[in-house]
Amino acid sequence: MKLWGLRTRLLLAFSLLVVITAATVAGGAYVQSRTVILQQAQDATARVLVDKATALYPLGPLPPAGGTLDRISGELSDRDLSSLVLYEDQSSGNEQLRSLISPELREEVGSGNVAWQRVVTKGVPMLVVGTRFTVELPGGKRQASGIEAYIARSMASEEESIAELATRAWLIGGAALVFAIGLALLAARGVLRPVRELGEAAHRLGSGDLRARISVRGSDELAGVARTFNETAEALERHVGELERMEADARRFVADVSHELRTPLAAMTAVADVLEQEASQLPGDAGRAARLSIDETHHLTRLVNDLIEVSRFDAKAAALAPEEVDVAEVVAASLRIRGWTAEVEGDLPAGIFAGLDPRRVDVIVANLVGNALRHGEKPVSLRLSGTGEWITLEVADRGPGLAPEVLPHVFDRFYKADSARARSGGSGLGLAIAWENARLHKGTLIAENGVDGGAVFTLRLPRQVVTA
Repeated sequence: MKLWGLRTRLLLAFSLLVVITAATVAGGAYVQSRTVILQQAQDATARVLVDKATALYPLGPLPPAGGTLDRISGELSDRDLSSLVLYEDQSSGNEQLRSLISPELREEVGSGNVAWQRVVTKGVPMLVVGTRFTVELPGGKRQASGIEAYIARSMASEEESIAELATRAWLIGGAALVFAIGLALLAARGVLRPVRELGEAAHRLGSGDLRARISVRGSDELAGVARTFNETAEALERHVGELERMEADARRFVADVSHELRTPLAAMTAVADVLEQEASQLPGDAGRAARLSIDETHHLTRLVNDLIEVSRFDAKAAALAPEEVDVAEVVAASLRIRGWTAEVEGDLPAGIFAGLDPRRVDVIVANLVGNALRHGEKPVSLRLSGTGEWITLEVADRGPGLAPEVLPHVFDRFYKADSARARSGGSGLGLAIAWENARLHKGTLIAENGVDGGAVFTLRLPRQVVTA
C-alpha cells in the first residue's frame, strides 16, 4: 500500500470522520451525563439539608445553648452525611469539615443562600452544602439566627458512574473506529479494484498489448470509464492494425522494387564499367555525360543495396554469421579495400579477438568512416580498444560536429543534416544500417560531439555474440 495512495487517503478520511463524530457525540453525551449526575447529587443533598433544617424549627431562644448546636448537628448527620454547625465561636459536629469550607462558601451561606461546593480531600471527591438558619419573631418576621449548618457527603459513587461513562464513550469510539476502518477498506476495495485493473490494462496497452481490455461491472462512473477505455483500446487496435498493414505493404513494395531493380542495375553497372574505361577519351559534353551516368549508376546501385539491406532488417530476416576474428585485421581490411588507409589515422592494436560477423562489422566501419570522410574534416581517426567482455571502436573527424537538433535523428533513415553539413551525397541509410548491425550484435552505436570539436561515433560490441 502506497504511503499516500488512494487507499491510505480513504482510510484516513473515514477514520477522521468517525473519530470526529464519535468524539462529538460521545463527548457531548459524557459532558451532559456528567453534568446531570453531579447536578442531581447536589440538588438531592441540598434538599436533604433544607428538609432536615426545616424539621428542626423552632430552634429555641438565641443565643443558642450548647445543646441546641449538638441537636442540630445530630439531626443533620447520618450514615452518608457528616455535619458541622457553627455559631460565632461555637461549633458542633465533625471538625474535619472546617478545612473543606472555603471563605467563598461561608460568604454565600451568610448571605442567606443554600450553597454548595465540590472539593477533593485525600483523593476523595466531596460535596459540601451549607445553609443559614433563621428564627421567626413575633409578628411573623424572620431574622438571621447566626447559625450556619454544613453537611458533606462523598461523591465517590458519582465519580465511578462518570468514569464508567467515559470508559463506555471510549469503547464506543473505538468500536466506531474499527467499523469505519472496515467500511473504508470495503470502499477502497470497491473503488481501487477497477482503478487498479484500469492501470494494469493501460500499462499493457502502452507495452504494445493492443488486446488489453478490462471488465465492465455495474453502471456507475467507474463502469463508464471502463467502457470508454475498452472503446478507445478497440479503436487504437484498429488504427494500429491499419498502420501496420500499410507499413508492411510499403516495406514489401520497397523490397520488391529493390529486388526488381537489381537485374537492370547489374546490366547498367556492367555498361558503366565499360563506359568508364572509354570516358576519358570522349570529348566535351559526351565525356561529362558519361562520367555523370557512371556516378549516378554507382549511386543508384548503392541505394538499391541499402534498401535491400534495410528490408531484411524490417523483415527480421537479417542474421549473424559470427567468426572468431582479430578485430584489427577486419577493420584494416575494410579501410584497405576502399582505399582509405592513407586518409585515416588508425590506432588498431592487434590481438583483440572477438566472435563477430566480419561482413557486418565491415559494413559498420565502411559507413562510419565513409560518413566521416564525406561530411567531416580530415584527418579522420579510428581507435580500437578492448576491455573485459566488450570491444570499442571510436571514429572521429575534425569537422564542425553535429548540431544539437541533429543528434537525436542521426541514425534515422533518410535523414540528412543539410543545415549542419553542406555536402551530402549518400542515401541517408548508411548510419541507420550501421546502427541496425550494431543492435544485431547486441551492441550499441552512439553519436556525439568531441571535446575539441568534430563528430564522434562510438561502437561497442560484445566479444562473444549470443545468437538466437
